[in-house]
Amino acid sequence: MTDASFEGAAPAPHKARSLHTQDARTKKRNASEARFKAYGMVAILIGLFFLVVLAVSIVRSGAPAFTRTVVEIDFTLTQEQYDEAEKQLFKTKAYSGLFVNALKLALTEKGLQADVDDTAIERLLGKVGGELREFYRADETKLGKPVAFSLPASSRVDGYFKGRVTRETLEDSRFLELSDLDLVDALAKAGIMKQAFNMAFITGADSGVDNPGGAGIGASVVGSFFMMLVVLVLSLPIGVAASIYLEEFAPQNKFTDLIEVNISNLAAVPSIVFGILGLAVFIQFMHLPQSAPLVGGLVLTLMTLPTIIISTRASLKSVPPSIRDAALGVGASKMQAVFHHVLPLAMPGILTGTIIGLAQALGETAPLLLIGMVGFVARGYPDGFLGGFVEPNSAMPAQIYTWAARADVSFYEKAWGGIIILLLFLLTMNIIAIILRRRFERRW
Repeated sequence: MTDASFEGAAPAPHKARSLHTQDARTKKRNASEARFKAYGMVAILIGLFFLVVLAVSIVRSGAPAFTRTVVEIDFTLTQEQYDEAEKQLFKTKAYSGLFVNALKLALTEKGLQADVDDTAIERLLGKVGGELREFYRADETKLGKPVAFSLPASSRVDGYFKGRVTRETLEDSRFLELSDLDLVDALAKAGIMKQAFNMAFITGADSGVDNPGGAGIGASVVGSFFMMLVVLVLSLPIGVAASIYLEEFAPQNKFTDLIEVNISNLAAVPSIVFGILGLAVFIQFMHLPQSAPLVGGLVLTLMTLPTIIISTRASLKSVPPSIRDAALGVGASKMQAVFHHVLPLAMPGILTGTIIGLAQALGETAPLLLIGMVGFVARGYPDGFLGGFVEPNSAMPAQIYTWAARADVSFYEKAWGGIIILLLFLLTMNIIAIILRRRFERRW
Protein backbone atom coordinates (compact mmCIF):
# COMPACT_ATOMS: atom_id res chain seq x y z
CA MET A 1 0.00 0.00 0.00
CA THR A 2 1.51 3.27 -1.05
CA ASP A 3 1.01 6.77 0.50
CA ALA A 4 -1.64 8.86 -1.18
CA SER A 5 -0.33 12.07 -2.53
CA PHE A 6 -2.30 15.33 -2.42
CA GLU A 7 -2.66 16.66 -5.87
CA GLY A 8 -4.57 19.85 -4.95
CA ALA A 9 -3.37 23.38 -5.76
CA ALA A 10 -0.54 24.69 -3.57
CA PRO A 11 -1.39 27.70 -1.33
CA ALA A 12 -0.48 31.10 -2.68
CA PRO A 13 2.62 32.57 -1.04
CA HIS A 14 2.08 35.49 1.44
CA LYS A 15 2.94 38.88 0.10
CA ALA A 16 5.88 40.29 1.94
CA ARG A 17 5.12 43.40 4.05
CA SER A 18 7.55 46.13 4.99
CA LEU A 19 7.67 47.75 8.43
CA HIS A 20 8.36 51.09 6.72
CA THR A 21 4.98 51.18 4.92
CA GLN A 22 1.52 51.45 6.51
CA ASP A 23 -1.28 49.18 5.60
CA ALA A 24 -4.91 50.28 5.32
CA ARG A 25 -5.83 49.38 8.91
CA THR A 26 -2.86 51.25 10.37
CA LYS A 27 -3.66 54.32 8.29
CA LYS A 28 -7.27 54.22 9.47
CA ARG A 29 -6.22 53.86 13.11
CA ASN A 30 -3.71 56.73 12.84
CA ALA A 31 -6.30 58.94 11.13
CA SER A 32 -8.79 58.21 13.94
CA GLU A 33 -6.17 59.10 16.54
CA ALA A 34 -5.34 62.34 14.73
CA ARG A 35 -9.03 63.30 14.61
CA PHE A 36 -9.39 62.60 18.34
CA LYS A 37 -6.41 64.87 19.07
CA ALA A 38 -7.92 67.55 16.86
CA TYR A 39 -11.27 67.28 18.68
CA GLY A 40 -9.49 67.66 22.01
CA MET A 41 -7.55 70.68 20.80
CA VAL A 42 -10.73 72.30 19.47
CA ALA A 43 -12.48 71.67 22.80
CA ILE A 44 -9.60 73.29 24.68
CA LEU A 45 -9.59 76.30 22.35
CA ILE A 46 -13.36 76.74 22.74
CA GLY A 47 -13.01 76.59 26.52
CA LEU A 48 -10.18 79.13 26.46
CA PHE A 49 -12.21 81.39 24.17
CA PHE A 50 -15.17 81.49 26.54
CA LEU A 51 -12.83 81.96 29.49
CA VAL A 52 -11.22 84.97 27.81
CA VAL A 53 -14.65 86.38 26.90
CA LEU A 54 -15.79 85.99 30.50
CA ALA A 55 -12.64 87.58 31.91
CA VAL A 56 -12.80 90.51 29.49
CA SER A 57 -16.49 91.06 30.26
CA ILE A 58 -15.89 91.07 34.00
CA VAL A 59 -12.91 93.42 33.82
CA ARG A 60 -14.57 95.78 31.34
CA SER A 61 -17.78 95.97 33.38
CA GLY A 62 -16.13 96.11 36.80
CA ALA A 63 -13.14 98.39 36.15
CA PRO A 64 -15.25 101.61 36.32
CA ALA A 65 -16.14 100.76 39.93
CA PHE A 66 -12.52 101.44 40.92
CA THR A 67 -12.71 105.06 39.72
CA ARG A 68 -15.06 107.85 40.66
CA THR A 69 -15.67 111.49 39.74
CA VAL A 70 -14.55 113.95 42.39
CA VAL A 71 -14.38 117.73 42.82
CA GLU A 72 -10.98 118.79 44.12
CA ILE A 73 -10.85 122.33 45.50
CA ASP A 74 -8.86 124.24 48.09
CA PHE A 75 -11.33 125.75 50.52
CA THR A 76 -10.51 128.19 53.30
CA LEU A 77 -13.00 129.01 56.04
CA THR A 78 -12.14 131.89 58.35
CA GLN A 79 -13.11 132.15 61.97
CA GLU A 80 -15.50 135.00 61.19
CA GLN A 81 -17.25 132.99 58.46
CA TYR A 82 -17.53 130.00 60.78
CA ASP A 83 -19.05 132.06 63.59
CA GLU A 84 -21.49 133.74 61.21
CA ALA A 85 -22.56 130.41 59.67
CA GLU A 86 -23.18 128.91 63.11
CA LYS A 87 -25.54 131.81 63.91
CA GLN A 88 -27.72 131.13 60.87
CA LEU A 89 -31.01 129.28 61.19
CA PHE A 90 -30.20 127.07 58.18
CA LYS A 91 -26.57 126.33 58.91
CA THR A 92 -26.10 123.75 56.13
CA LYS A 93 -27.31 126.26 53.55
CA ALA A 94 -24.87 128.85 54.91
CA TYR A 95 -21.91 126.50 54.50
CA SER A 96 -23.12 125.54 51.03
CA GLY A 97 -23.20 129.20 50.03
CA LEU A 98 -19.62 129.66 51.19
CA PHE A 99 -18.57 126.65 49.14
CA VAL A 100 -20.36 128.01 46.05
CA ASN A 101 -18.50 131.30 46.40
CA ALA A 102 -15.19 129.46 46.62
CA LEU A 103 -16.11 127.43 43.55
CA LYS A 104 -16.98 130.54 41.57
CA LEU A 105 -13.68 132.13 42.59
CA ALA A 106 -11.77 129.05 41.44
CA LEU A 107 -13.53 129.13 38.06
CA THR A 108 -12.83 132.85 37.66
CA GLU A 109 -9.15 132.26 38.37
CA LYS A 110 -9.19 129.67 35.56
CA GLY A 111 -10.77 132.21 33.22
CA LEU A 112 -14.14 130.47 33.07
CA GLN A 113 -17.66 131.60 33.90
CA ALA A 114 -20.49 129.28 34.90
CA ASP A 115 -23.80 129.56 36.70
CA VAL A 116 -23.36 128.01 40.14
CA ASP A 117 -25.97 127.95 42.88
CA ASP A 118 -26.82 125.89 45.93
CA THR A 119 -29.38 123.70 44.18
CA ALA A 120 -26.99 122.85 41.34
CA ILE A 121 -24.27 121.92 43.83
CA GLU A 122 -26.68 119.63 45.68
CA ARG A 123 -27.53 117.87 42.42
CA LEU A 124 -23.86 117.51 41.52
CA LEU A 125 -22.28 116.78 44.91
CA GLY A 126 -25.08 116.22 47.38
CA LYS A 127 -25.43 118.26 50.55
CA VAL A 128 -21.88 119.52 50.64
CA GLY A 129 -22.79 122.09 53.31
CA GLY A 130 -23.40 119.36 55.85
CA GLU A 131 -20.03 117.73 55.09
CA LEU A 132 -18.20 121.04 55.51
CA ARG A 133 -19.99 121.74 58.77
CA GLU A 134 -19.13 118.33 60.22
CA PHE A 135 -15.51 118.67 59.11
CA TYR A 136 -14.88 122.02 60.77
CA ARG A 137 -16.88 121.13 63.88
CA ALA A 138 -14.70 118.05 64.35
CA ASP A 139 -11.45 120.04 63.96
CA GLU A 140 -11.62 123.81 64.47
CA THR A 141 -7.84 124.07 64.12
CA LYS A 142 -8.37 123.96 60.34
CA LEU A 143 -10.10 127.34 60.41
CA GLY A 144 -8.18 130.00 58.52
CA LYS A 145 -6.06 127.39 56.72
CA PRO A 146 -6.51 126.16 53.14
CA VAL A 147 -7.90 122.64 53.12
CA ALA A 148 -7.85 120.43 50.01
CA PHE A 149 -11.29 118.84 49.73
CA SER A 150 -11.99 115.90 47.40
CA LEU A 151 -15.76 115.52 47.27
CA PRO A 152 -17.40 112.68 45.30
CA ALA A 153 -19.86 113.65 42.60
CA SER A 154 -23.34 112.16 42.28
CA SER A 155 -23.88 108.87 40.48
CA ARG A 156 -25.40 110.57 37.43
CA VAL A 157 -22.49 112.98 37.09
CA ASP A 158 -20.16 110.03 37.44
CA GLY A 159 -22.18 108.26 34.75
CA TYR A 160 -21.75 111.31 32.50
CA PHE A 161 -17.97 111.05 32.83
CA LYS A 162 -18.05 107.31 32.17
CA GLY A 163 -20.42 107.53 29.20
CA ARG A 164 -23.53 106.00 30.80
CA VAL A 165 -25.33 109.36 30.76
CA THR A 166 -25.39 111.59 27.68
CA ARG A 167 -27.04 114.87 26.83
CA GLU A 168 -29.35 113.07 24.41
CA THR A 169 -30.62 110.56 26.99
CA LEU A 170 -30.72 112.83 30.06
CA GLU A 171 -34.10 114.05 31.23
CA ASP A 172 -34.47 116.83 33.79
CA SER A 173 -35.19 115.48 37.27
CA ARG A 174 -34.48 116.32 40.87
CA PHE A 175 -31.24 114.33 40.55
CA LEU A 176 -29.75 116.13 37.54
CA GLU A 177 -30.83 118.67 34.93
CA LEU A 178 -29.53 119.16 31.43
CA SER A 179 -28.25 122.64 32.29
CA ASP A 180 -26.10 121.12 35.04
CA LEU A 181 -23.95 119.46 32.41
CA ASP A 182 -22.70 122.88 31.34
CA LEU A 183 -21.38 123.40 34.86
CA VAL A 184 -19.90 119.89 34.83
CA ASP A 185 -18.08 120.63 31.56
CA ALA A 186 -16.76 123.91 32.97
CA LEU A 187 -15.50 122.22 36.12
CA ALA A 188 -13.87 119.46 34.06
CA LYS A 189 -12.22 122.01 31.78
CA ALA A 190 -10.86 123.85 34.80
CA GLY A 191 -9.46 120.63 36.20
CA ILE A 192 -11.62 120.91 39.31
CA MET A 193 -13.81 117.90 38.48
CA LYS A 194 -11.92 114.80 37.42
CA GLN A 195 -11.73 111.02 37.63
CA ALA A 196 -9.76 109.57 40.56
CA PHE A 197 -9.06 106.17 42.05
CA ASN A 198 -11.97 105.07 44.23
CA MET A 199 -10.25 103.83 47.36
CA ALA A 200 -13.55 104.10 49.22
CA PHE A 201 -14.89 101.22 47.14
CA ILE A 202 -12.25 98.90 48.56
CA THR A 203 -12.26 100.16 52.15
CA GLY A 204 -15.80 101.50 52.55
CA ALA A 205 -19.12 99.98 53.55
CA ASP A 206 -22.52 99.73 51.91
CA SER A 207 -24.51 102.92 51.48
CA GLY A 208 -28.16 103.70 50.96
CA VAL A 209 -30.05 102.99 47.78
CA ASP A 210 -29.74 106.67 46.78
CA ASN A 211 -25.96 106.85 47.19
CA PRO A 212 -24.21 104.37 44.90
CA GLY A 213 -21.13 106.57 44.73
CA GLY A 214 -20.42 106.03 48.42
CA ALA A 215 -20.89 102.25 48.37
CA GLY A 216 -17.89 100.11 49.27
CA ILE A 217 -17.16 96.45 49.81
CA GLY A 218 -14.56 96.73 52.57
CA ALA A 219 -16.88 95.81 55.45
CA SER A 220 -18.14 92.78 53.53
CA VAL A 221 -14.55 91.66 52.91
CA VAL A 222 -13.99 91.73 56.67
CA GLY A 223 -17.19 89.71 57.19
CA SER A 224 -16.02 87.08 54.69
CA PHE A 225 -12.63 86.96 56.40
CA PHE A 226 -14.12 86.16 59.81
CA MET A 227 -16.44 83.57 58.26
CA MET A 228 -13.51 81.83 56.60
CA LEU A 229 -11.67 81.76 59.93
CA VAL A 230 -14.62 79.92 61.49
CA VAL A 231 -14.84 77.51 58.56
CA LEU A 232 -11.10 76.80 58.61
CA VAL A 233 -10.87 76.27 62.38
CA LEU A 234 -13.84 73.88 62.43
CA SER A 235 -13.90 72.09 59.08
CA LEU A 236 -10.20 71.22 58.75
CA PRO A 237 -9.68 69.26 62.02
CA ILE A 238 -13.16 67.71 62.00
CA GLY A 239 -13.01 66.74 58.33
CA VAL A 240 -9.47 65.33 58.49
CA ALA A 241 -10.17 63.41 61.72
CA ALA A 242 -13.36 61.89 60.30
CA SER A 243 -11.55 60.93 57.10
CA ILE A 244 -8.67 59.27 58.94
CA TYR A 245 -11.07 57.26 61.09
CA LEU A 246 -13.24 56.13 58.18
CA GLU A 247 -10.32 55.27 55.93
CA GLU A 248 -7.78 53.81 58.36
CA PHE A 249 -9.49 52.64 61.55
CA ALA A 250 -13.25 52.09 61.02
CA PRO A 251 -14.37 48.49 60.39
CA GLN A 252 -16.05 47.80 57.09
CA ASN A 253 -19.66 47.10 57.99
CA LYS A 254 -23.13 48.30 57.14
CA PHE A 255 -22.91 51.20 59.58
CA THR A 256 -19.77 52.69 58.02
CA ASP A 257 -21.21 52.04 54.55
CA LEU A 258 -24.28 54.06 55.57
CA ILE A 259 -22.06 56.91 56.80
CA GLU A 260 -20.09 56.96 53.55
CA VAL A 261 -23.26 57.05 51.45
CA ASN A 262 -24.68 59.90 53.53
CA ILE A 263 -21.45 61.90 53.22
CA SER A 264 -21.58 61.54 49.44
CA ASN A 265 -25.24 62.59 49.45
CA LEU A 266 -24.54 65.63 51.65
CA ALA A 267 -21.93 66.82 49.15
CA ALA A 268 -24.72 67.07 46.54
CA VAL A 269 -27.30 68.80 48.75
CA PRO A 270 -28.15 72.35 47.52
CA SER A 271 -26.56 75.06 49.63
CA ILE A 272 -29.89 76.70 50.42
CA VAL A 273 -30.82 73.59 52.46
CA PHE A 274 -27.85 74.27 54.74
CA GLY A 275 -29.10 77.84 55.08
CA ILE A 276 -32.49 76.62 56.28
CA LEU A 277 -30.75 74.24 58.69
CA GLY A 278 -28.59 77.06 60.06
CA LEU A 279 -31.63 79.31 60.49
CA ALA A 280 -33.51 76.64 62.42
CA VAL A 281 -30.66 75.34 64.57
CA PHE A 282 -28.21 78.17 65.15
CA ILE A 283 -30.60 81.14 65.26
CA GLN A 284 -34.04 79.91 66.27
CA PHE A 285 -32.94 77.08 68.59
CA MET A 286 -29.49 78.13 69.88
CA HIS A 287 -30.31 81.89 69.74
CA LEU A 288 -26.97 82.88 68.24
CA PRO A 289 -26.80 86.47 66.91
CA GLN A 290 -28.48 86.92 63.57
CA SER A 291 -26.43 88.15 60.61
CA ALA A 292 -23.21 87.34 62.47
CA PRO A 293 -20.16 85.88 60.68
CA LEU A 294 -20.06 83.23 63.42
CA VAL A 295 -23.40 81.82 62.29
CA GLY A 296 -22.41 82.13 58.65
CA GLY A 297 -19.18 80.26 59.36
CA LEU A 298 -21.06 77.47 61.13
CA VAL A 299 -23.46 77.08 58.21
CA LEU A 300 -20.64 77.05 55.67
CA THR A 301 -18.74 74.54 57.83
CA LEU A 302 -21.62 72.10 57.53
CA MET A 303 -21.64 72.63 53.78
CA THR A 304 -17.86 72.28 53.41
CA LEU A 305 -17.30 69.20 55.59
CA PRO A 306 -18.46 66.62 52.97
CA THR A 307 -16.12 68.10 50.37
CA ILE A 308 -13.13 68.01 52.73
CA ILE A 309 -13.91 64.47 53.91
CA ILE A 310 -14.21 63.14 50.36
CA SER A 311 -11.01 64.82 49.15
CA THR A 312 -9.08 63.76 52.27
CA ARG A 313 -10.15 60.13 51.91
CA ALA A 314 -9.10 60.17 48.27
CA SER A 315 -5.68 61.51 49.32
CA LEU A 316 -5.30 58.81 51.95
CA LYS A 317 -6.24 56.11 49.42
CA SER A 318 -3.60 57.39 47.01
CA VAL A 319 -0.80 56.52 49.46
CA PRO A 320 0.58 53.08 48.47
CA PRO A 321 -0.25 50.23 50.90
CA SER A 322 3.45 49.37 50.98
CA ILE A 323 4.06 52.48 53.08
CA ARG A 324 1.68 51.19 55.75
CA ASP A 325 3.08 47.67 55.55
CA ALA A 326 6.67 48.89 55.86
CA ALA A 327 5.86 50.99 58.92
CA LEU A 328 4.02 48.14 60.60
CA GLY A 329 6.83 45.77 59.67
CA VAL A 330 9.45 47.74 61.59
CA GLY A 331 7.30 47.76 64.73
CA ALA A 332 5.21 50.94 64.40
CA SER A 333 1.71 50.93 65.78
CA LYS A 334 -1.31 51.54 63.58
CA MET A 335 -1.58 55.13 64.77
CA GLN A 336 2.15 55.75 64.29
CA ALA A 337 1.98 54.36 60.77
CA VAL A 338 -0.94 56.66 59.91
CA PHE A 339 0.26 59.87 61.53
CA HIS A 340 4.01 59.55 60.89
CA HIS A 341 3.99 58.08 57.38
CA VAL A 342 0.60 58.06 55.64
CA LEU A 343 -0.67 61.50 56.69
CA PRO A 344 2.47 63.46 55.62
CA LEU A 345 2.32 61.84 52.19
CA ALA A 346 -1.38 62.66 51.87
CA MET A 347 -0.97 66.23 53.13
CA PRO A 348 -0.75 67.92 49.68
CA GLY A 349 -4.10 66.49 48.62
CA ILE A 350 -5.64 67.28 52.01
CA LEU A 351 -4.57 70.92 51.88
CA THR A 352 -5.67 71.27 48.27
CA GLY A 353 -9.11 69.83 49.02
CA THR A 354 -9.46 72.04 52.08
CA ILE A 355 -8.65 75.24 50.22
CA ILE A 356 -10.95 74.28 47.35
CA GLY A 357 -13.71 73.71 49.91
CA LEU A 358 -13.00 77.11 51.46
CA ALA A 359 -13.08 78.74 48.04
CA GLN A 360 -16.45 77.13 47.36
CA ALA A 361 -17.76 78.38 50.71
CA LEU A 362 -16.45 81.88 50.02
CA GLY A 363 -18.63 82.17 46.94
CA GLU A 364 -21.89 80.94 48.49
CA THR A 365 -24.80 83.37 48.72
CA ALA A 366 -28.07 81.49 49.33
CA PRO A 367 -27.34 80.17 52.86
CA LEU A 368 -26.10 83.60 53.96
CA LEU A 369 -29.27 85.33 52.79
CA LEU A 370 -31.39 82.95 54.83
CA ILE A 371 -29.54 83.79 58.06
CA GLY A 372 -29.82 87.53 57.44
CA MET A 373 -26.35 88.39 56.11
CA VAL A 374 -27.69 90.74 53.43
CA GLY A 375 -25.66 93.59 52.05
CA PHE A 376 -27.27 96.54 53.80
CA VAL A 377 -26.36 95.30 57.31
CA ALA A 378 -22.65 95.87 56.60
CA ARG A 379 -22.62 99.59 57.36
CA GLY A 380 -19.35 99.66 59.28
CA TYR A 381 -16.37 97.73 60.57
CA PRO A 382 -16.69 95.59 63.72
CA ASP A 383 -15.39 96.79 67.08
CA GLY A 384 -12.43 94.57 67.84
CA PHE A 385 -11.46 91.04 66.89
CA LEU A 386 -14.15 89.26 68.90
CA GLY A 387 -16.77 91.69 67.63
CA GLY A 388 -15.95 90.56 64.11
CA PHE A 389 -17.51 87.17 64.89
CA VAL A 390 -20.73 88.24 66.64
CA GLU A 391 -21.59 91.71 65.29
CA PRO A 392 -23.96 91.89 62.29
CA ASN A 393 -22.09 91.93 59.01
CA SER A 394 -22.33 90.74 55.44
CA ALA A 395 -20.15 88.80 53.01
CA MET A 396 -18.87 89.60 49.55
CA PRO A 397 -21.33 87.36 47.62
CA ALA A 398 -24.31 88.71 49.58
CA GLN A 399 -23.12 92.28 49.04
CA ILE A 400 -22.76 91.69 45.31
CA TYR A 401 -26.24 90.20 45.15
CA THR A 402 -27.68 93.21 46.99
CA TRP A 403 -26.07 95.65 44.58
CA ALA A 404 -27.22 93.70 41.53
CA ALA A 405 -30.82 93.77 42.81
CA ARG A 406 -30.95 97.57 43.12
CA ALA A 407 -32.51 99.78 40.49
CA ASP A 408 -29.73 102.33 39.98
CA VAL A 409 -27.43 101.35 37.11
CA SER A 410 -24.45 102.64 39.08
CA PHE A 411 -24.83 99.75 41.49
CA TYR A 412 -24.24 97.34 38.58
CA GLU A 413 -20.71 98.71 38.31
CA LYS A 414 -20.24 98.10 42.02
CA ALA A 415 -21.50 94.53 41.60
CA TRP A 416 -19.05 93.84 38.77
CA GLY A 417 -16.24 95.44 40.79
CA GLY A 418 -17.15 93.25 43.75
CA ILE A 419 -16.93 90.22 41.48
CA ILE A 420 -13.38 91.23 40.53
CA ILE A 421 -12.37 91.44 44.20
CA LEU A 422 -14.06 88.11 44.92
CA LEU A 423 -12.25 86.46 42.01
CA LEU A 424 -8.95 87.88 43.27
CA PHE A 425 -9.61 86.24 46.63
CA LEU A 426 -10.44 82.93 44.97
CA LEU A 427 -7.37 83.17 42.74
CA THR A 428 -5.20 83.87 45.78
CA MET A 429 -6.60 80.85 47.60
CA ASN A 430 -5.94 78.60 44.60
CA ILE A 431 -2.38 79.91 44.31
CA ILE A 432 -1.87 79.12 47.99
CA ALA A 433 -3.19 75.61 47.34
CA ILE A 434 -0.68 75.12 44.52
CA ILE A 435 2.21 76.44 46.65
CA LEU A 436 1.29 74.20 49.58
CA ARG A 437 0.96 71.21 47.28
CA ARG A 438 4.41 71.83 45.85
CA ARG A 439 5.81 72.45 49.32
CA PHE A 440 4.55 69.22 50.91
CA GLU A 441 4.62 66.97 47.86
CA ARG A 442 6.91 63.98 48.13
CA ARG A 443 8.00 61.64 45.35
CA TRP A 444 8.89 57.99 45.71
